[in-house]
Amino acid sequence: MIPMVDLKTQYHRLKDEIDRGLAEVLETTAFILGPNVRAFEEEAAAYLGVKQAIGCASGTDALHLALLASGIGPGDEVITSPFTFIATAEAIRYVGATPIFVDIDPRTFNIDPAAIEAAITDKTRAVMPVHLFGQPVDMGRIADLCNRHGLLLIEDCAQSFGASVNGRQTGSLGISAGYSFFPSKNLGCYGDGGLVATSSDEVAAKVRMLRNHGSEVRYYHDVIGYNSRLDEIQAAILRVKLRHIDEFNRERRRVAHAYSGLMADLPVQTPHEDGLGVHVYHQYTLLCDQREVVMEALQKAGISSAVYYPVPLHQQKVFAECCAGLSLPVTESVSKRCFSLPIYPELQDADIRRIVEVIRAALNG
Repeated sequence: MIPMVDLKTQYHRLKDEIDRGLAEVLETTAFILGPNVRAFEEEAAAYLGVKQAIGCASGTDALHLALLASGIGPGDEVITSPFTFIATAEAIRYVGATPIFVDIDPRTFNIDPAAIEAAITDKTRAVMPVHLFGQPVDMGRIADLCNRHGLLLIEDCAQSFGASVNGRQTGSLGISAGYSFFPSKNLGCYGDGGLVATSSDEVAAKVRMLRNHGSEVRYYHDVIGYNSRLDEIQAAILRVKLRHIDEFNRERRRVAHAYSGLMADLPVQTPHEDGLGVHVYHQYTLLCDQREVVMEALQKAGISSAVYYPVPLHQQKVFAECCAGLSLPVTESVSKRCFSLPIYPELQDADIRRIVEVIRAALNG
């Protein structure tokens, strides 16, 4: 069986480092906002090229707190992509704002900057681009239009840790960004975890207060906050993995380029790199008119595959009221034809060849 991601192999690769970090946490018994959380926040901020990084309980919380700390609330509109995990739009709804979904680029699957500009109204307060599957968004164009229209730029980097645009890390290009450390991410912990990255001292201070019950000083509460603290044990794991993230991402790119080379002559659309930044391939997602045929063949061969995302957000029941009659043709076409193949740093060349052979046989059958 070839899984979508092999966390056990990665654990054994890092076992000594991870076990040592976990043992130190257990010995110190500093489990909440302890030295590993503080150290990880400093190390992550340095890696990302931002002034501050604030750990929180999940990637969803990271986006939620970033929006709250920027003053986004009821009556506001936030333009975002419909082709993403629901957490992107959930966070917008959590603060009482309305997600405005616009279409995507047919090659990168990221939000289309031209569609953003056409959707701006007098209620628009922010744009939340998603660096989907590890492919950086065209941040130059989006930052320019945000500056021209006086809009906040808040990045969804749940899938793009380590991706860069013109030498700058995704997450360092707007007022703030939210990251997820769900176990399957490029930088993943062994549970839930998230991070807000920002170079705004004001946003950072608000996020730190909001994540800890609205408190800066213990038992003194200035606002209604949340219990959204990154766990000390998860921080210890993330500190180990952060030291290896560039190597992991290079290996993901090796796997992706091997796939694309082997499938160059097949009737599929392989992932596109637009040259604006470095893609880190959280997922390797391609388009195929015979998706079901190929996925069934892979399953019979003991090879995992998955569809991210079969129902775009503007077609989800939960958004029916605000999206009634909305048609986004590129998104809808992509969602009907996309599927993802196994990708992780430890995936071997022989397994890559085997996967492509199964795809080739299915398409030629």
